[in-house]
Amino acid sequence: MKKTTKTARQSSSKRSSAKQSSGSADVRKYLAKVPQPARTTLQKIRAMIRSAAPRGATEAVSYGIPAFKYNGMLVAYAAFANHCSFFPASGELLQEFADDLKDYPCSKGTIRFAVGKPLPAALVKKLVKARAAKNEAKMKAKKPG
Repeated sequence: MKKTTKTARQSSSKRSSAKQSSGSADVRKYLAKVPQPARTTLQKIRAMIRSAAPRGATEAVSYGIPAFKYNGMLVAYAAFANHCSFFPASGELLQEFADDLKDYPCSKGTIRFAVGKPLPAALVKKLVKARAAKNEAKMKAKKPG
């Protein structure tokens, strides 16, 4: 059995935090290229997601857009020419929260909202927490019991 040294644990910890900070840096680069007022809107969405995401969630740029990962894809968000989008990574969530989303145009896995007006914080937090719970359940189901 291999003995893990304190240095090895610290090195592993540094790698995971480096990966997270690298993801955050990539997200900052993406946001820096987004024109106002969409940039401020996405920065608010990012903060909402961070406040609701589980402790182990990490930021990344996935498919060219900012995302959070937690046991797989958590959520993503992006700016486009005439709108911003929030991607809950699950069409199932859109159905579950249909009443909350009735004021927003939605498609298969996307919630669109105005460039200058972010989604309500309570809604973003509910979606993030629900998606995290689904990811956790999926991981538990995969583990042999």
